[in-house]
Amino acid sequence: MNTPLINVESKFRPEIEGLRVVAALLVAVYHIWFNRVSGGVDVFFVISGFLITTSIISTINRTREFRFWPYVKKLMKRLLPSVFFILAIVLILSWFLLPRSILDKTIHEVFASMFFYQNWQLAFSSTDYLDSTQMKTPVEHFWALSIQGQFYIIWFLIFTLILFSIRKYKVTRIKALINTVLGILFVSSFIYSVYLTSVNQPWAYFITMTRVWEFTLGSLLCINLPSIKVNKYTASMLGWLGIIGLILTGIVFNVSEMFPGYIALWPMTCALFIVLSGTHDTKYGVKRFLGSTVMVRLGGIAFGIYLWHWVLLEFYRYNVQETPGFIVGTLIIISSIALSFMMTKYIEEPIRSSKDSKFSFKRLGVMGSVNVLLIGSILIGSNIDQNRLENKITDKNYPGALAAKNPEGIPDQEPIPSFSEVFNDLPQAHLDGSNQELDDSDLKIGEYGKTKNYDATIALIGSSHSEHWLGAILEATKDENYRVLSLTRSGTRFSTGYSDNDLKGIWNNNVKEYLKQADVDLIVAQATASDTSTNKIQQQMVGQLQSVKDEYGIEVLAIRDGPRYSFNVLESLETGGLEQTIKRMNSEDNQKDESFWRQFENNNESLNKIDLTDYFRVNGQFHPVIGNIIIYRDNRHLTNTYSESFGPIFEEKINQILKNVL
Repeated sequence: MNTPLINVESKFRPEIEGLRVVAALLVAVYHIWFNRVSGGVDVFFVISGFLITTSIISTINRTREFRFWPYVKKLMKRLLPSVFFILAIVLILSWFLLPRSILDKTIHEVFASMFFYQNWQLAFSSTDYLDSTQMKTPVEHFWALSIQGQFYIIWFLIFTLILFSIRKYKVTRIKALINTVLGILFVSSFIYSVYLTSVNQPWAYFITMTRVWEFTLGSLLCINLPSIKVNKYTASMLGWLGIIGLILTGIVFNVSEMFPGYIALWPMTCALFIVLSGTHDTKYGVKRFLGSTVMVRLGGIAFGIYLWHWVLLEFYRYNVQETPGFIVGTLIIISSIALSFMMTKYIEEPIRSSKDSKFSFKRLGVMGSVNVLLIGSILIGSNIDQNRLENKITDKNYPGALAAKNPEGIPDQEPIPSFSEVFNDLPQAHLDGSNQELDDSDLKIGEYGKTKNYDATIALIGSSHSEHWLGAILEATKDENYRVLSLTRSGTRFSTGYSDNDLKGIWNNNVKEYLKQADVDLIVAQATASDTSTNKIQQQMVGQLQSVKDEYGIEVLAIRDGPRYSFNVLESLETGGLEQTIKRMNSEDNQKDESFWRQFENNNESLNKIDLTDYFRVNGQFHPVIGNIIIYRDNRHLTNTYSESFGPIFEEKINQILKNVL
């Protein structure tokens, strides 16, 4: 193949450098002051597709080959120095400045970021109903870089296949072949992205396949840009439309909940307009601004600005506990720029520009090894702290809920679980996978206690607000001859309020169908939702419980929902302290089901009821820690340890009900 693979413009495009820094600053501004997503990441993806395709085709045109190691070596020298350096700084600062409650999550995400699968790490955590409520780590934003790294490998495979096909089948219409392959990728990824965004947006937001079309769009522009002709006046207009539309993206759309479906076409089209406008030099075109010396220099460190701003922002938030004002936010951006300049000059450029590969990869090896050692040291330190705390635990020192009504005489101890363990202090059904997640409606059943020759069966049914009582029920029945079943689904109340076509409605019907034939003596379930005063929602839960009692003759224990809050109680406790958290808890209307529950309690004589509100407060005030046990793992779910402390309370109630049944 003596002729070029395809003619592309491989010259330096200053307006693209300027566009990169605009995208990075948009991300930073929206994160810092608006706590929103800007669409800037999508612009990065389009630009990356454009630039990497230009680089690949230029390489093939120049060398007549496309080899894996030179391609990957170049990428590693470009990406890894900054990644390894920033992750090392995050690890060091995390031990001293990060809440212990998200230290474990941070370690997992740092490791995922090192090996470019952070987007998948976040995809799984964001679709896990309980995990999705956890605090954000200082490296959450590395998900975009992980997708970018994966895309570069995908593009190597795609163009290797194209090059092989050209040579084997002597293809002459090379541009048509490339457009066809990229067009198929674009259409299939776009359709899948639109579909998945509509049915499971948190999953769609992070996974690779729903983002490939964004890179592909940039690649298609690269291939076809020489054929697109616009006059200079149209180019000027398109450029300014693109920059204005891009700035407005985060205002017009709720990007974090609507992307990456078809709405993502907005910022990406804006990026295309800007690149297209750069084909002309005009006096008043956007290229004069984006291609200016300052913007080009900033564009060279845009990658670092994107990486640093979130790190600084999260450490600020966790240690100052407030949204940055104008001055602080501006300082974060300026600091991100300064750190990016220094990192680029002293860390990245020596490795990237070195002609000695041994020197470059020796440095990368040292940096990667340091990160692994830091991860190991932090994990060991956390385990030492946890073991030290566990040695102090006795029933007398840690009575939990039993101390709510009689707090006197309880020694003041460091609360359990330790902050580093709280978020993973989950119900058994979540740990063993018997809780059904949001993406399926099949009935999962966890079986505990006595599984043979049992005297009675207790079925815990409902959402995570039923599930978090599993620890209490297992503790209550540990000395009894009872079988315990867990029939729970994240985010799904046992209620009549769902459509039969909805996954939640299908799951509810599956539960009822199972109960029709099952050997169940007592159903335990959440009967209210304390975050709403809407009686209809409460009545739908009670109505479902009443129906199984009336239709199947199964006894029911209806549990009033525990208090819920608008803020993360665990985060507030660790970063703001006990007194501040108590004040915040008692300043909120945390039980909006009060009116309904009193009416239900007085008027319904058919169902057994239990109101555990008094076990969440001491001397009339709601507390985040009672009996030296931390109550909440987020803003509404109990720690399993606190749930277990309700064991004696549930034991008395369950035995009282079953005594009349058996």
